[in-house]
Amino acid sequence: MIRLDKSDGLWTVTIDRPDKANSLTGAMLTELSEIAERAQGEARALILTGTGKVFSAGADLDEARAGLATSPLWERLSGAIAALPCLTVVAMNGTLAGGANGMALACDLRIAVPSAKVFYPVMKLGFLPQPSDPKRMAALIGPARTRLILMAGAKITAQEALTFGLIDRIVEPEQLMEEARTLVADSLAADPDTARAIGALCP
Repeated sequence: MIRLDKSDGLWTVTIDRPDKANSLTGAMLTELSEIAERAQGEARALILTGTGKVFSAGADLDEARAGLATSPLWERLSGAIAALPCLTVVAMNGTLAGGANGMALACDLRIAVPSAKVFYPVMKLGFLPQPSDPKRMAALIGPARTRLILMAGAKITAQEALTFGLIDRIVEPEQLMEEARTLVADSLAADPDTARAIGALCP
């Protein structure tokens, strides 16, 4: 349910559970975390995407009820992605929901198809977001808009997300992966030490 393709330093990670809206089980979160941790010393760029019409619906409902919604695995995954010294891009093939926001917020760049929506209904469901998620979200869109999503439960359209700064580009579905690969092309072509140094200089 998680696919990893490697090509000349580019790691492409695909969430492949379209029949369940790419919802994430504990095993999938562990696998994603292990991939991100292995990428530390190997990948020169990483693209995260999904199959079907939804990027990820967040936690698998059955496992969420059993405790996955508050598992430290979410924080492990977003922390591993955020710690990567290479350029990371999430290519959202559709809607991003719930705890899956964490991995997208941890990436350097976010692109999405026009039909994508972003929402994080923790207030409605009675859970707390993972600790780093509100901080990363507020750094991108400010505290008021972060409250709009986390406390007011707003569903943000792709256009609103672009205006807010939550995503960086809207891309048609057939061009999504091509655009993601274009964004990482300079990093892949650069001297790895130079790429890491420039990344370290960017706040």
